Amino acid sequence: MAGQSVSGQYADGAAAPASPSTSAASWPAIIAGAFVAAAVSLILLALGSGLGFASISPWPGRGVTATTFAATTAIWLILTQWVSAGLGGYLAGRLRTRWIGTHAHEVFFRDTAHGLITWAVASVLVAAAIGSSIGTSVGAAGRAVGAAGRMAAEGASAVSHGSAYDIDRLLRPADVGAPQADPKPEVAHIIANAAVTGDMPDGDRAYLAQLVAARAGVTLEDAQKRVDGFLSDVKDAEAKAKGAADAARKVAAKASIYLALSMLLGAFIASVSAALGGRLRDEHP
Repeated sequence: MAGQSVSGQYADGAAAPASPSTSAASWPAIIAGAFVAAAVSLILLALGSGLGFASISPWPGRGVTATTFAATTAIWLILTQWVSAGLGGYLAGRLRTRWIGTHAHEVFFRDTAHGLITWAVASVLVAAAIGSSIGTSVGAAGRAVGAAGRMAAEGASAVSHGSAYDIDRLLRPADVGAPQADPKPEVAHIIANAAVTGDMPDGDRAYLAQLVAARAGVTLEDAQKRVDGFLSDVKDAEAKAKGAADAARKVAAKASIYLALSMLLGAFIASVSAALGGRLRDEHP
């Protein structure tokens, strides 16, 4: 149409005639951009996972700290959304059908909508492709919270029952050759009750010290020290379990926040990129 500008208005300023009633969505362009965005996301996620595993180490003093790892993970999530959503949105805008006779404001709205839809479709594709990885990046931390929470709630009981070694050490006799009955079940019951109630009554503590003194052949004072040391170890283990639960909770919260922020940024970038791509498309018909 000679004399018509790309904005949907004629060069002399008169409004262009209305176009026939057709769908405003260019689905081929949206799907193409979504597949490109999903593919780039998968590549960057795989690369980020490789770099992340390479940066951690089980050896003390090696690898990055937890704070640094969390910060780099957040940056990588944002970078992944930025690149994939930007590229997918730009292609959706650049490849979309040219709207003849449409007002400039409507063209801008449709382009941003195309970018947003492209981002949404790509997000669904990525979620479908790596389904369980959503649980790995976000839900895994949640599962860790649940596991650590069970450790905090039940760990005291499990630890309080103690291993055979812990109870043997508690009842280790001064005279190795002295005959010994098996008091471990009773000791385990006392410790388990203390774990459930949160503390050991003075009567149980005194009885346990007497039992240790009698079975181990040590003085009552030494037996009391053994009992106090054993109970201290149990409380330390319970504190570590609660600390692990709290740390896992914080990791889950941060992972959820980082993922939500990166996805919101991706939606914005896709919309802006689609508007830019559509504008360039109209400027170079």
